[in-house]
Amino acid sequence: MEPTAARGSLAGLLGIWGVTRAALLLCVLKVVVFPGPDVTSDVSVIYRGWYDVLVTGTFPQDDVTWQYPPAAALAVLSPAVLPFLEYATAFFVLALVADAAALALLLRGARGTGRSRRGAWLWVAAVPLLGPTVYARYDVMVTAVAVAALLAAGRHPRLAGALMAFGALLKVWPALLLLAVRRRVAWVSAAVTGVAVAGLFAVLMPGAFAFLGFQRDRGTEVESLGSLVFHVARHHGWDGEVLLNYGSVEFLGPYVSWVSTGALFLTGAALAWLVLWRLLATRFAPHTAADAAFTAVLLFTVTSRVISPQYMVWLVGTAAVCLCFRESRMGRPAALVLAACPATMLEFPVWFGHVVASDALGITLLTIRNGLLVAASLLAARALWRATVPARREIPSAAGPAWAERTTVPS
Repeated sequence: MEPTAARGSLAGLLGIWGVTRAALLLCVLKVVVFPGPDVTSDVSVIYRGWYDVLVTGTFPQDDVTWQYPPAAALAVLSPAVLPFLEYATAFFVLALVADAAALALLLRGARGTGRSRRGAWLWVAAVPLLGPTVYARYDVMVTAVAVAALLAAGRHPRLAGALMAFGALLKVWPALLLLAVRRRVAWVSAAVTGVAVAGLFAVLMPGAFAFLGFQRDRGTEVESLGSLVFHVARHHGWDGEVLLNYGSVEFLGPYVSWVSTGALFLTGAALAWLVLWRLLATRFAPHTAADAAFTAVLLFTVTSRVISPQYMVWLVGTAAVCLCFRESRMGRPAALVLAACPATMLEFPVWFGHVVASDALGITLLTIRNGLLVAASLLAARALWRATVPARREIPSAAGPAWAERTTVPS
């Protein structure tokens, strides 16, 4: 009976994935018109414009909206592998392939003692709740790489390190996954891969690192946690403005630099906390690397000056890896991230006009979504600390066998 039930459960999961992903494709292909602004213009206009520059062998170094590390060029150029399709259509198909790859990895990660398909179910459920934006950005491709890296961390640390470095060269944030890895060989592999790939781009394509100078003058994006200050302030005489700036809709005006600096300070504080955790943690289980990675990505997302809707894909992917392990402590934070997905879809694209207008509906949606992410971050950090850092009374007065007993097999 149990194998039959398992096969039925898998069939149901795959069936739901097929139906929901077909719906997403219909939306990005505009067979079905999704409410709100057109989310596909990033691909059909911006990515396509970058593609035309990249195929000449250089980066778009005069375009301030190009704010990505050099390997991002591979994602933008990827539709070339499907030359029989129009650029945007090919990109959407490849996004679907990346989605399927992430699911396949999560199903593989669910095999074995102490594993679970909860992560695969989270991925299947959460992605469509974010709406068609998922397929209209290249973040789903990066997330598939991150999922592969985290699932490889336990048994294949060299591969995990290489994938984390490659992911960081796609979109920076997978570098956070290294904070969760204990094996030195993974760090060495990451360093070698990062230097080799970055060096190759620097030699072959001019402007590979021009993106580093394009972040300096950014404002505070209207969906970020800090933006709530200005959404409320607009109703009390604040005379700033909302503009499309550096590729996103941002607040610009008095005191914006203060809030942006505050966000950077919070990001620094998050990094300091993660380093402190890494120094004090002594109890490591097979799921610890995934739990720590999810916590790190949560903290950096919440404290960022920008919380674009596609950032949620990062959180869903890393949360899904956590839930592949039955003993993971991230069940409640993952549930909060899942709840934040439909709120994200409502604030963008469905009612983005209300967010830009800072009206009651827009502020309410942002407060709910960002509040859920803040709660998830705090719960995740607390759970990670309590599971891995011994209480003061547990720390022995001298290093010895008791210390070794508290440290399990590295993950």
